[in-house]
Amino acid sequence: MRKRNKNKRIKQWILSTTKAVHMNINLKLQNTGVNMSYDFIHHYIGCDLNRVQKARNTMKNPIPLEAYIKTLTMHELGHAMDREALLKSLPKTIEIFKMRRYHSETEYRNNAQLFQMIIEEHEMNIEFEETAWRNAEALNRLYNIVDWNDFNRVKEHSISTYKTLYDAELRHYNKILKEENSPVAG
Repeated sequence: MRKRNKNKRIKQWILSTTKAVHMNINLKLQNTGVNMSYDFIHHYIGCDLNRVQKARNTMKNPIPLEAYIKTLTMHELGHAMDREALLKSLPKTIEIFKMRRYHSETEYRNNAQLFQMIIEEHEMNIEFEETAWRNAEALNRLYNIVDWNDFNRVKEHSISTYKTLYDAELRHYNKILKEENSPVAG
């Protein structure tokens, strides 16, 4: 399938999924490097057409592109269903953003107190991801958009990316905690 036609099909799959589950939400095509996202402040789904295709290909056994796109769309709609909680998290998100802005990565990666905020951010993100996937499951159960095997493979692949990063960051956090709390020889 030619690139232009494939991109057109991806847009159609996203829009047909939002319509099928009766959720009126705008789609913005972006070149952000993020495959699909939900902007809870402005209430729209963003999609990077090139990145979403590459992300699908990172699966061990990629599923059909249509099933992948429809599953991710339901996931982003799952975030939209959780918009109130996302909006309530904004003060914490701003606090973490400011910490990153006023401290270099080296500073916060070597300070347990600062890095604890990064761990909290990961935990918050994982919680939002899991909620969005539960909401997507409810949509798929109600509207039968994609095959459950395909759905679960995308879900597992998506959540594993968050948890793998979190686990690495948690190991780093525990290491710097241990270093800060160990007595200095002298």
